[in-house]
Amino acid sequence: MKHTDFGSMPCPIARSLGKVGEWWSILILRDAFYGLTRFDEFEKSLKIAPNMLTRRLAGLVEGGLMERRQYSARPPRYEYVLTKAGRDFKPVLLAFVAWGNDHLAPEGASLLVVSRETGKPADQVLVDANSGLAINDEDYMFAPGPAATDVMRSRLIQINQPVRA
Repeated sequence: MKHTDFGSMPCPIARSLGKVGEWWSILILRDAFYGLTRFDEFEKSLKIAPNMLTRRLAGLVEGGLMERRQYSARPPRYEYVLTKAGRDFKPVLLAFVAWGNDHLAPEGASLLVVSRETGKPADQVLVDANSGLAINDEDYMFAPGPAATDVMRSRLIQINQPVRA
């Protein structure tokens, strides 16, 4: 089955989904953050078919999120390590943890993000690094970037109109 190519779409969400929008890819990245690097480690952890894992790892390498490095010459063996782009995906995974714990874990959280210093769970919020303020609907909005299309500009103008009582 051929997937739609989102790479040429101007939307950063669509382009991101084009690189990591398939669940196996996100789970491989999760496991890479857990320290896994080798094919057999990913296969065992995910219980994924080898042909599927091969395709997903190749896609992550091609997409620039992982790098394939040889660690043994005889026999040739490779490991997969996160690139800068792959490491920059961590906040997305942290958002999945917070959202999943809040909305999909009636039995309680199975994974927490905690302070290394205190061991206390983090209360995750998205923060504007310039102001230190939490990004919320009252103070922040979507705005067109320099490469925004006319359609996107029109859509953003429409959604950013003040609500009339």
